[in-house]
Amino acid sequence: MRTPLLRSAAGPVRRRLLGALGSALLAGALLAGAPATAAHAAPDATPTASGVAAQMPPDGDSVASPPGANDWACKPTAAHPDPVVLVHGTFANRYENWLVLSPLLKSQGYCVFALDYGMVPGITSSGSGLVLPIGGLGPAAESAAQLGRFVDLVRGATGAAKVDLVGHSQGGMLPNYYVKFLGGASKVDKLIGLAPSNHGTTLDGIANLAPYLPRVAELIYTACPACKDQVVDSAFNRKMATVADTVPGVRYTVISTVYDEVVTPYRTQFLSGPNVNNVVLQDRCPLSLAEHVAIAFSPTALHLVTNALDPAHASPVYCG
Repeated sequence: MRTPLLRSAAGPVRRRLLGALGSALLAGALLAGAPATAAHAAPDATPTASGVAAQMPPDGDSVASPPGANDWACKPTAAHPDPVVLVHGTFANRYENWLVLSPLLKSQGYCVFALDYGMVPGITSSGSGLVLPIGGLGPAAESAAQLGRFVDLVRGATGAAKVDLVGHSQGGMLPNYYVKFLGGASKVDKLIGLAPSNHGTTLDGIANLAPYLPRVAELIYTACPACKDQVVDSAFNRKMATVADTVPGVRYTVISTVYDEVVTPYRTQFLSGPNVNNVVLQDRCPLSLAEHVAIAFSPTALHLVTNALDPAHASPVYCG
């Protein structure tokens, strides 16, 4: 069973993150004050499998990989032919966001990869007690392009034709931009979003105050262009709405929580299309109190992720 590992690993991480990082994520969107810089350019050419291990992934200021991720010698198996690429959220990084899911997937036989994107050198996170750079701050379209370059690195190293993408918050939405506008549709099999900002957010109504506090809004959006991009009715979201929510050939899963306080209202996370499964965490586990941050560490949510990655071998979902 998958659930004992999830239960043991998620407990202490959830306790550390839920209080401090949960508040920091929301407050950070309001208080960020450092100027954003563009992500470092990545090589255009896809490297060969023999050469990729010597290259740094295209992730600007690099953070340590989470356990189980970024083994560039990993070769997909017949059981799991698509490598899994993990995409962190705003004010996060690959290490903190995927401390639980990455080793879980590796233990199940997947080739797992995780990138950092939208990094701003010199800014650190303290929400989990780890002094690490935070990312997801740069313009969302640029970050989606960075994701595309990373996917090409993964495909070149593993020989896989397609990857599966699992993202949290902004990281659950960016892959859809990549699929819609940057040629990712032919390279992605499954796209799974944990509390994704698919149609923007009101930040529990706080974003609606921006017109009344223009100088504050300007400061925030200069430091975090991705924050502006994710507000309801932003230019970025208007572009996303010019085409259908989904594209043929990609299978989508959205996992949301009724207690989300960051991407609000939570039902705006859902996608429309014949190839979509929208899931509310509390429909599967009424006792779950997981909110926006904790959903990435919730045993129930991560069990839903593993079922979505391998639906032919899905198992009853543990409530916890």
